[in-house]
Amino acid sequence: MTIGDIEEIFLDQMPGFYEKDEIKAIASLAVQHVCGISKSYYLLHKNNDLKLIQETELIRILDELRFGKPLQHVLGEVDFYGLRFKVNSSVLIPRPETEELVDWIINSVKSENIACKNILDIGTGSGCIPIALKKNIADLEVFGVDISGDALEVARKNCEFNKVDVSLISGDILDPDFKVTPQGRDDLLFNIIVSNPPYITYAEKEGMQANVLEHEPYEALFVPDENPLLFYASIVNFSQTYLTPGGYLFLEINESFGGETVALLQQNGFIAELRKDLQGKDRMIRARKDQTG
Repeated sequence: MTIGDIEEIFLDQMPGFYEKDEIKAIASLAVQHVCGISKSYYLLHKNNDLKLIQETELIRILDELRFGKPLQHVLGEVDFYGLRFKVNSSVLIPRPETEELVDWIINSVKSENIACKNILDIGTGSGCIPIALKKNIADLEVFGVDISGDALEVARKNCEFNKVDVSLISGDILDPDFKVTPQGRDDLLFNIIVSNPPYITYAEKEGMQANVLEHEPYEALFVPDENPLLFYASIVNFSQTYLTPGGYLFLEINESFGGETVALLQQNGFIAELRKDLQGKDRMIRARKDQTG
């Protein structure tokens, strides 16, 4: 069996909710992972024969995919901002729009000379945001908070895997009494607070694919229909205490509530900038806190 044969088998047997080009991309990633080859090698050597052990592993992967399990969970890893991260059903799979948010932070710090000694990521999940920031911004102290102990364990493993030091904290941003006190540092303030919090309303659930609903953590995805800005309101309130005067919030948002999220920030003394992602959707906000504090 050749590499090209495997691609045809994937095209023939993958569930119908995948588009043809998406199936080809999945087959390519699966073969690259199993065979340890590059994308260019995959494209140029589709007539190459696979070893029996490789064929067996690829068919096993296909079987799991046919039941709706995301490829990233089948492989147990995903690439994000040039780094590799371990993932499982305890954390959201890092997505391209979150890479855009990370890139905005990095470019803001480097090109605009934003003073930045420390950053807090709220709802850190796999740790992809703080780890990518730590890898790309010099002399930075990074913190990540999450309510899920299982998610924090994944983040710890990713810190070890990527050889970075991130302070991980267990906590609930919706708890008004939540305080960030790592190592007893009661006076800790952050130059930047970033978050990709839950922002999908339950009303939007019907339009989502089953492989997302069944394999990614509900608590990291959904908010009540009647209170879609629940987490953003808590983050803004938290930032009044923990964000330095003149500091920045960077937020990933629901495209349907861009205007409302900007208004919430402005009502609380922030200057907010709404940005579209590469798909043309209102997806992220940079907001600067009043310098008078």
